[in-house]
Amino acid sequence: MEEELTSTEKLVRGKGVYVDDIRLPGMLHMAVVRSPYARARILSVSGGLNGNELKGGVESVGEGAAAAASETTEPIFGLKSANYAGQPVAAVFADDLYSAQDLMDSVDVEYEPLKPVMSIDEALRAPPIYSSTKSNIMSEKWRGEEFEIADAPLVLEDEFLNRRVATNPIEPRGLVASSEGSRLTIWISTQSVHSIKEGIVGSLNLKPENVRIIQADTGGGFGLKGGMYTEYLIAAYAAMKYKRPVKWVETRREHMMASRPGRGVKGKMKLFADRSGRVLGLKGEVIVEGGAFSGGMGEFASNFIALQCTGPYLIQKAHVRALSVYTNKVPLGPYRGAGRPEAAFFIERMMDKLADELKMDPADVRLLNATTEPFKSPTGLEFDPSRPFIEKALNEFNYRKRVANGNAGIGFFVLVPALQPGETCRIAVRGKKVNVWLGGNSHGQGHDIFIKKLVSDEFGIGEDDIIVERGDTDQLEDGVGAWGSRTAMVGGAAVVSVARKIKDQIEKEFGEYTPEHLLSNEFDVYTFERQKGSLTSLGGNMASVDIDALGTVNVKEIDCYYDVGRALNIDMVRSQIIGGAIQGMGQTLTEEIAYGPDGQLLTGSISDAGVLNAESLPRFNIKLADSYSRLPHGAKGLGEAPTIGVPCALARAIEKVSGRRIRETPVKPELLVGLEG
Repeated sequence: MEEELTSTEKLVRGKGVYVDDIRLPGMLHMAVVRSPYARARILSVSGGLNGNELKGGVESVGEGAAAAASETTEPIFGLKSANYAGQPVAAVFADDLYSAQDLMDSVDVEYEPLKPVMSIDEALRAPPIYSSTKSNIMSEKWRGEEFEIADAPLVLEDEFLNRRVATNPIEPRGLVASSEGSRLTIWISTQSVHSIKEGIVGSLNLKPENVRIIQADTGGGFGLKGGMYTEYLIAAYAAMKYKRPVKWVETRREHMMASRPGRGVKGKMKLFADRSGRVLGLKGEVIVEGGAFSGGMGEFASNFIALQCTGPYLIQKAHVRALSVYTNKVPLGPYRGAGRPEAAFFIERMMDKLADELKMDPADVRLLNATTEPFKSPTGLEFDPSRPFIEKALNEFNYRKRVANGNAGIGFFVLVPALQPGETCRIAVRGKKVNVWLGGNSHGQGHDIFIKKLVSDEFGIGEDDIIVERGDTDQLEDGVGAWGSRTAMVGGAAVVSVARKIKDQIEKEFGEYTPEHLLSNEFDVYTFERQKGSLTSLGGNMASVDIDALGTVNVKEIDCYYDVGRALNIDMVRSQIIGGAIQGMGQTLTEEIAYGPDGQLLTGSISDAGVLNAESLPRFNIKLADSYSRLPHGAKGLGEAPTIGVPCALARAIEKVSGRRIRETPVKPELLVGLEG
């Protein structure tokens, strides 16, 4: 009998089946011909599959999904114009990948290069990229209400920038599409099979019952794999056209060039305060570099960041302008944190600036402005009392003693999880086994571990009797997805809900619930466990660093204190925190997608992109608040927390050691060269 392995054990032992492991008879390999220009008119395209045949746009689905106008919606293929370097203009197919790559030379594209718009500042002053728009502003909204404080004793202003960062999961994007009759089946590396189905159906105008999406083992996502991409639509269309399976797996250079990166945000903050350190009001402007096309995260992010710009503080007056702008870069996407780290960076940098101006300890400024009651900010951010949490965190960090070393920084934040609309779950009991499907698909976190624990606890059965199935739209009728620090929280609530419905059935039928009644009979229950309102949580980080003569920052320690509610599995929690903290370090110190003024990608490899290696890891000190949420299993959000707080704490630590004000990420070594560390 084959040994039953958890998903983690299976992958560690090399028994996983990723997209690139899938081999189907007669399979074609796809290679994509991409624009070499960031902006150009396309005068003609001939050869391969191109926009002369496959027309239409990309449906916006997944995290941050938004409707988009026609001209500014991303087309499946660039036909009349190209608006970022790497935009698909054609695709070719062959029996093997190398032959497909050779066939790319058979495609003839005639371009007329145009001057690209490559930065937020350029976008605000340059003529519109699109003839149908009056400017390069993609969206504009306001949070809070206008106010005036004419006699504020202290007014501080500053400007910040988080440069774009590639998601860089260990496995890039990929899929295999197969068509038999009217039925299209896709195996894909994804965070949501249901989002992919929605995007395929909507973009290609297919009947939902004719499309099945199955999740392959997925080697990381970090937000990247929840939405729809042109390459998915091209491969699906080609499978239907040629009546042969089609595989596409992106190269790392394609990932850097044409996948959806995160961050790319400028913040302008104006803080009004009195001389005691109490904040009287906040005015701000958030400008998101949305990229070449509207819809999705680029359009959504600015308003979401503006929502959070007051942080965990009692700021009674706030007014924040939220802008997203078009540039000639690949559209923005959600990257772990997806707007939360940017907002925290802006307000925490201002709290440090206020402390320095008044020669106060940064912790005291934060405590002075923290709340002792639940609070809803003028921008709409809701959170629990923050002062008791910050006090406890400072004690856990041993802050008062360690800050005397002069190399430490702190950062606090509110984690806004993607609570709504909830999540789906199906549990089917047959053959003495309990089979579980969840609407949010694991992409490396080991969701089967907490799912099995919840099912085992509810049913009183061993975890060996529980099978957590991979995502499959034929087996689970609906679902949302795994992003936004949501799955253990809302997915777990759905699991508990279904389990209790089955227990109720057994009690009604047999008079009592027993594990024997469960496993000896058959049940099949589905639910969409809806969630409303807010379920935010608080978090804090402290970091200590030193800096060498070449400007290299060495992170010594990172302390984490988070409210995760009930920790369903402490090892998973620690792993989530360490992994996220490393990504927060990467954003702060080294990671960036960089372009030349002509729009050409300068960071074309994973090493160029600045991804950290194992030698960079500091010591981690992890503590958790003693807390339960209002959900039946007590969990709160976690996954994005370290990417929110770590950059704030690191920026302050670097500032203390270097004596240089830190306004941008990544922090360039040349800013710090020659300084004692």
